[in-house]
Amino acid sequence: MTAPVLALSGVSRSFGPIEVLHGVSLALRPGRVHALIGENGAGKSTTMKILAGYQLPSSGQVLLDGRETVFATMGEAEAQGISMIHQEFNLAEQLTVEQNIFLGRELWRGLLLDKAAMQARTRELLAGLECNVSPNAVIRGLSNSDKQMVEIAKALLRETRVLIMDEPTAVLTRTETAVLMRQVRTLREQGAAVLFTSHKLDEVKEIADDLTIMRDGKVVYSGAAAAMDEHQMAEAMVGREMSALFPARTGQPGALALEVRGLTVPGFSEDISFTLRKGEVLGIAGLIGSGRTETFEGLCGLRPAWGDVRLHGRPVSVREPWQALDHGLCYLTEDRKTRGLMLGKGMRENLTLQALKRFSRGLIDRAAEERALDSAIADFDIRGHRGALVGNLSGGNQQKLLFAKTMLSDPQVLIIDEPTRGIDIGTKQQMYEFIRKLAQEGRAIVVISSEMQEVIGLSDRILVMRRGRIAGELAGMGATEDAIVRLAMGVQTTPDKEIA
Repeated sequence: MTAPVLALSGVSRSFGPIEVLHGVSLALRPGRVHALIGENGAGKSTTMKILAGYQLPSSGQVLLDGRETVFATMGEAEAQGISMIHQEFNLAEQLTVEQNIFLGRELWRGLLLDKAAMQARTRELLAGLECNVSPNAVIRGLSNSDKQMVEIAKALLRETRVLIMDEPTAVLTRTETAVLMRQVRTLREQGAAVLFTSHKLDEVKEIADDLTIMRDGKVVYSGAAAAMDEHQMAEAMVGREMSALFPARTGQPGALALEVRGLTVPGFSEDISFTLRKGEVLGIAGLIGSGRTETFEGLCGLRPAWGDVRLHGRPVSVREPWQALDHGLCYLTEDRKTRGLMLGKGMRENLTLQALKRFSRGLIDRAAEERALDSAIADFDIRGHRGALVGNLSGGNQQKLLFAKTMLSDPQVLIIDEPTRGIDIGTKQQMYEFIRKLAQEGRAIVVISSEMQEVIGLSDRILVMRRGRIAGELAGMGATEDAIVRLAMGVQTTPDKEIA
């Protein structure tokens, strides 16, 4: 076993009186991929930030090539070949792809910027990631998956000895994830040490040589990744049995809650028709770009759309989001960080914003808001200091807060887009229990998800979308991953052959 290039020894970290890391030790070795996993709030992000020079430890040592070191800034860590790809994009939205990749590392020809060389190198980096984005594209106009590829390209530009990857696949498609995995293997072959975090345990099992599992700020496992299967990893993360990830379906769907006929969202979907009953969970599956999100944004007044919509048997017109809320129709966004929550505000302000009329009689009733926050913290198991900025909460707790904010409007028809993106398996289990409980209360639920096991495990019925239309419906024993993929890709099976 080679000597570690970067390590932590007995590191603790406190924020005020609260200690969030307790004696963490971890060693990253050249030519190996080291996975760091744990629930949201387990201390992974703080550990990575200390390794990358973004934060200092309160006690313990950071060791570079076996010698104690102190990174006063991230720049000092980068100068030693340590790069970090952040879960939250660290990009200048108003600049181009090329400008972001070379920001602070510009190439010069005399007194002038060498634009040609930077453009050529940008194209080379993006080609290696099989990303077809132009170097001249402005970041704010890119999809989240393309932004992630730009983040990765930035890190690959540097002469990296240690690459720290914080949830790099959270917004990537399966194809993009496969490309990233090939890049990680290439870096490993070139002798780089890679720290890889992911809530997708199949990815960890696929790529990791070494494994550290954290729980409540402590290391609970450190050793070979091959020594644990995905089930054992999950149980070590949460400290309890994880055999029943999805709650049992109980009860029967009731009366019609939502009827949609001929819904069209220009440029994204056409002639969408379906029904949804009280107490039912309807899953929406399909490939990225199939129009899933845009269709339901149109239904809720977030995009221009037309069609016949009936709620509880009565025709309704929804052109604005507030009209949807007035009808008891609510959309929980897939993008909690930029569209769902105000990261620079506290939990109270975020929780009550959508239902502010309930807390205002000319002046806002802060005491009533605090009582609502007390209830949300208890009902949704939101963990974190109630006075903290929402941007400082873990991803799982942000998602729970977004869920609580949405439910404060008391929707009868709830559309949930990617309910567990970027959260750990323990919090996923809680989210699934929340969703099933709402269905048992008689609410009608739509779940849009890119995770096929999730949509199968949660849903009573599944609609599969392809190219802006409904390709088919699945239920019961017929709702399998294979069946979803076939519908999503337009593949049909005949008795003697398959045709696309």
